[in-house]
Amino acid sequence: MRRPARAARLSAFERVETARLLLRRPDLGDLGEHHRIHADPRTWTHKPDDRHERLVESERQLLHWLAHWHEHGYGYWAVELEQRIVGFGGLMLLPGWHGRDVLNLYYRFEPESWGSGYATELSQAALALAERELPRLLVVARIRPGNERSVRVAERAQMVRRPDLDDAEFIVFGAH
Repeated sequence: MRRPARAARLSAFERVETARLLLRRPDLGDLGEHHRIHADPRTWTHKPDDRHERLVESERQLLHWLAHWHEHGYGYWAVELEQRIVGFGGLMLLPGWHGRDVLNLYYRFEPESWGSGYATELSQAALALAERELPRLLVVARIRPGNERSVRVAERAQMVRRPDLDDAEFIVFGAH
């Protein structure tokens, strides 16, 4: 019985088209673009120590994402604009966070695309799918203090500030 539900999620999340973007399941062929974006120091302004300096770091992360897709039928997407990858993001299960399973909303875009509303567009699509396909799970956006752009994305996506979930590293917004 669990298998059909997983297959249904896979179908719903596999390929999503928004007004401007294609959100699709990533594959190993995306490794170069994954590394290009995750190695760019401008994308790590709020946590520079996590930047991918070597291709193997991006490969390890991408393999983790693909394993999540295989196990759960959803995960972080490759984000395309006019058949070119401009970022990555979506939802992944964060088990046992603050004592409960939640969906983590993530996005990272190439700096050249910042300010175009793509993060908000991705976030709104992810939240709509989560509400329809995974309604029992809280979606959280864990944002580092000082990252005002991400705060604005969460607010535009209609997420609500959740100070009760903050910790030493993140301020948190949530949506059901």
